Amino acid sequence: MEKIQVIVLAAGKGKRMNSEEIPKVLIEINNKPIISYVLKAIEASKVCKTSAIVIGFQKERVKQTLGNNYIYINQEQQLGTGHAVNVCKEALENKAENILVLYGDHPSITSSMVKNLAESHLENNNVLTLGTIKVDNFESWKKAFYDYGRIIRNNKGEVSKIVEKKDCSEAQLKITEVNPSYFCFNANWLWKNLSKIKNNNSQKEYYLTDLLNLAFIQNQKITDVYIDPKEGLGVNTLEQLNDVKNLLFR
Repeated sequence: MEKIQVIVLAAGKGKRMNSEEIPKVLIEINNKPIISYVLKAIEASKVCKTSAIVIGFQKERVKQTLGNNYIYINQEQQLGTGHAVNVCKEALENKAENILVLYGDHPSITSSMVKNLAESHLENNNVLTLGTIKVDNFESWKKAFYDYGRIIRNNKGEVSKIVEKKDCSEAQLKITEVNPSYFCFNANWLWKNLSKIKNNNSQKEYYLTDLLNLAFIQNQKITDVYIDPKEGLGVNTLEQLNDVKNLLFR
């Protein structure tokens, strides 16, 4: 059994990219699909032998572009990040002790970040390890983080839950510690608890982030690792694509 299996979520259409003809993860930076930067970082980190990629929109095109060196898992309906990971259960259960989840539209991650997240998880023997980002404001290129879920801590400073931006109160929107959605889970715990996620939110989606609050309520061991904000940048709009190009690939 592998120590860690990486899952890369890459099923989305990318409606806000004005490019509905091509899967979002195949949009290019410097003539390379944005997901290729994610896969290269994972491979360089050496935390996983073969990444699993969740595909959906134009799945055959994604497979043809990326080649045969990956485990492909189909997500027929895009019902949220929790649903995306849950469709992996049949293929990956009992194959790895831990599951690390990353996103195919976050091309700025580095191998050192992936390795650090994985090592922290293993060293602490956690049920859940998450990356968090702190910014001083939501201005300039950091305005993208305004749309991220907010990290909620209790009076002991422990991360207790993540609230998605669309579900935040006015007070929560002022929190500048946000969730880039980089998680590592104990696999047994993950597969047992994914079905407990509900879609009673504004998007009617199954959020992977809801597992954090579930683990907290269960008094499970959770560790958070700070991530360089630039490594948390996702590509959801053309403006964000340009920001990533300007910050990281010039």
